[in-house]
Amino acid sequence: MTSSHMDCHFCLQPLRGRKYALRDENAYCVPCYDSLYANPCEECKQPIECSSKDLAYKGRHWHEGCFRCAKCSRSLVEKPFAAKDEVLLCTECYSDEYSSKCFHCQKTIMPGSRKMEFKGSSWHESCFVCQYCQQPLGTKPLIIKDNENYCVPCFEKQFAHHCYACKKVITSGGVAYHDQPWHKECFVCAVCNTQLSGRRFISKDEYPYCVDCFSKFHAKKCAACKKPIAALGGAKYISFEERQWHGECFSCAKCSVSLVGQEFLTRQDDILCHKCGSA
Repeated sequence: MTSSHMDCHFCLQPLRGRKYALRDENAYCVPCYDSLYANPCEECKQPIECSSKDLAYKGRHWHEGCFRCAKCSRSLVEKPFAAKDEVLLCTECYSDEYSSKCFHCQKTIMPGSRKMEFKGSSWHESCFVCQYCQQPLGTKPLIIKDNENYCVPCFEKQFAHHCYACKKVITSGGVAYHDQPWHKECFVCAVCNTQLSGRRFISKDEYPYCVDCFSKFHAKKCAACKKPIAALGGAKYISFEERQWHGECFSCAKCSVSLVGQEFLTRQDDILCHKCGSA
């Protein structure tokens, strides 16, 4: 700019035929303007004169030639860059030093691109998908198996156990019976529907029974007292020719002496000790 009628607002020297700069509607000769208002360059610490291009970022200023990556020295003018601890870096150097690596593809997640984070790991948005259906997971509920992500429907379809009784997915807990999974609430006595989880039960023909129902409907009857012989581990019984006895009922029909572990004879439906049977 030139002027034929103004004086420098600071030194009062005529500005006729000279370059000048305006600030707050006041005119200054170049030397005065630079000494009063030029910003110091962050890199070289020299004033950025009004004849130079002043590049500013977050209140700091650089000469155009000083605005470079702190690591590789490439110019950042009109290029994307990132700042770390007040140091400017090109996107490539920033990525090498500080950017996260995608858990799936192990490639750098570039600054400015969207990333997904889950349990301390990061993914490219395009990599954060269900392993089975390949649909984006975003913020949907997910389940991890063998370091792979699955949406809940796909996980249930591929891996979840289904109850042997109701065929629905078992989401937690459950009971294993005959190598089949059951909901606790579905694992019931085949007769009275009493829940058997955590209780003693007896199995017959692949069905579970509570002790009472098994004794009532399926337990062997003692040949002596005609009462059921419980089939639990603590119950001892004697079996002979398709007949069974409680241990305490297995005695001589004539003298009532216990025959458990002893020789005995039979006479029709009776069992007799050797002495009574020989008499």
